[in-house]
Amino acid sequence: MRIELSVNGNAIEVDVEPTTMLVDVLRDHVALTGPRVTCGVGLCGTCTVLLDGEPVSSCILMAPLALGKQITTIEGIPRDDEVVSCFDRQHAFQCGFCIPGMVLTAKNMVEHGTATSREQIREGLGGNLCRCGCYTKIVDAIEEAAR
Repeated sequence: MRIELSVNGNAIEVDVEPTTMLVDVLRDHVALTGPRVTCGVGLCGTCTVLLDGEPVSSCILMAPLALGKQITTIEGIPRDDEVVSCFDRQHAFQCGFCIPGMVLTAKNMVEHGTATSREQIREGLGGNLCRCGCYTKIVDAIEEAAR
C-alpha cells in the first residue's frame, strides 16, 4: 500500500505492507537512523519518536497508523535546541545509543511541564533504558532544561 507520512515537516510517500512498523519505514525508506531497533517490543525507548508531540515506540506502531500525524525524529530537532544543549552541557551521554529517544522524551516532559522534580523526571524516563548507566547526568540535563 502507498502511504504519505509527515516526517520532520516533510511529506514522505512510501510503499509498505499494512503491517510494516514505523521504525522500519523511517530507517529503511527514509534513511533516518535516529530511531533504532533494539528490543522490538516497545520497552527500551531506542526507537522513540514524537507522534503529534507525544513519545511513542515506533517499533510497535504500524506505519499506516501514523497517517495524518506529525512524526518527529531526533533528526528533526535542531542542534541548538535547549534540551539538546542541556544534554551537551551536562555530558548526559556515553555511547549515545539511547540519546535520541531520551532527548525526544525529555522534550515532551519539558514542554508539558512534567519535569518538575528529579523523581518525576525518572518516572517520565521509565520507558527509556540507558545501558551505560548515564541516568544521573540525563536527569541533570532534563532538570536544567525544565528551569
